[in-house]
Amino acid sequence: MDLRQDLERLTATARETVPGLVGVSLALTTDDLVLTYVASDYRIAALDGVQYADDGPCLEAIREDTIITSDSDGLLDESTWLLFAQATAAAGIRSTLSMPIRHSGVVTGGVNLYGAEQETFEGKAEVLAELFGAWAPGAVANADLSFESRLEAVRSPERLRGQAYVDQAVGLLISARGLTPDDAEGRLQAAAARAGVAVFVLARALMEAFTDDV
Repeated sequence: MDLRQDLERLTATARETVPGLVGVSLALTTDDLVLTYVASDYRIAALDGVQYADDGPCLEAIREDTIITSDSDGLLDESTWLLFAQATAAAGIRSTLSMPIRHSGVVTGGVNLYGAEQETFEGKAEVLAELFGAWAPGAVANADLSFESRLEAVRSPERLRGQAYVDQAVGLLISARGLTPDDAEGRLQAAAARAGVAVFVLARALMEAFTDDV
């Protein structure tokens, strides 16, 4: 809770310079996985989850150790990020800024920022990198990132609300990526656990990208 409040305060400060900033998430690497440690709200965490299910700019920024800015047009042109592009567009996100976090010269995570307009982050990357880059490493000094405990949580019966969304999202992953049903369901559960959201929340974010009546 304290960490989320810190992020909320930092996000409010960032909005003074970047009014179109919608939300922020902080991700960390652990056991060769990237997990969302804290997000400004569950909707932002769900968009992180879409990346974990099918890739996206935050993961690319961490892999390549580089700052990546994107807008809705560019995301839609990038076929490997199509699900993320559709999900962010459905959520009213028009641009993203993804920045790696380094500790002792090693990339240990990333900050993902979501903007309301195509030009939200134009000319703002440096000041935002300084703001969040100074905060993130110290904020996660005692991070508890047990993927297995997260996976158990999203699999528990009380977290499996909205089964219709889950079934539809599994079908979407089967169609979009040629997965088997078991692999698609496993990927959805793992992505939700990595994002720290219920499976149906991630499934709903995916389905909102492709339907008008969710």
